[in-house]
Amino acid sequence: MHTTTKTGQRREEVLQGFAQELLTATRTRVPVPPVRDRLASMTIQDAYEVQADQLKQHQAAGRILAGRKVGLTSQAMQAQLGVDSPDFGFFFEDMVHHDGAEIPSDSFISPKVEPEFGFLLKESLQGPGVTYQQAVDAVEAVYPAIEIIDSRIADWNIRLVDTVADNASCGAIAVGRTPLDIRVDELKQVECTLRIDDHPVETGTGQAVMGDPILALVWLANILGEQGVVLEAGHLVLPGSFTKALPVVADSSATADFGDLGSLTIHFT
Repeated sequence: MHTTTKTGQRREEVLQGFAQELLTATRTRVPVPPVRDRLASMTIQDAYEVQADQLKQHQAAGRILAGRKVGLTSQAMQAQLGVDSPDFGFFFEDMVHHDGAEIPSDSFISPKVEPEFGFLLKESLQGPGVTYQQAVDAVEAVYPAIEIIDSRIADWNIRLVDTVADNASCGAIAVGRTPLDIRVDELKQVECTLRIDDHPVETGTGQAVMGDPILALVWLANILGEQGVVLEAGHLVLPGSFTKALPVVADSSATADFGDLGSLTIHFT
């Protein structure tokens, strides 16, 4: 049985319409109103359906999936966005930048940066039932990373269903060229400082990411597994931010500084 809205549209049609709006906003960089205000009792499952519709259309257009991101894994980010649980999204090869990259700021609507780890997988992970040790064993290397988050929802006026529908507010990612010299099961104590224009502005440890960044990888593998989706070997996973996100503008730079372990810097033009 199909449910209908007050306008008589089927719920499925409304969700498909949201996906089209967000795809258009991604292309035009003109944001849209929050989706939560436009569908009664919109659920997280509805929001992930909107996200999955966009993923399918991007792939049909030839874009190649490069990995997945977990968002809202730290209390700082949950508090900043007014939510109380993690979410996940995807990114494509054409969204991946590297150390020293010059990135046009006008390719985003309202970008912010987050310092993160980047997990390169050497083995696929298929949930549900993925364990901590299986996740550790699946990671080939840990890289310094920065996620550029961006919202196709106007003015960052988001709650959980809005950011989930909007691909977990993913804009792009940057990843270092050299792995960090660190054991995968010792990430909780690693400290990272986010620098804007070389000024330290936020510092956090790996423990901010769900208590242990590997737990974010376990969570992602298992929640995707419930949907029949596999985390593939060769893909990159960003498990979440050490700190709250900070805005960037043209002619600025952002650095994820892991001290003696390494760093990653990107520039916005």
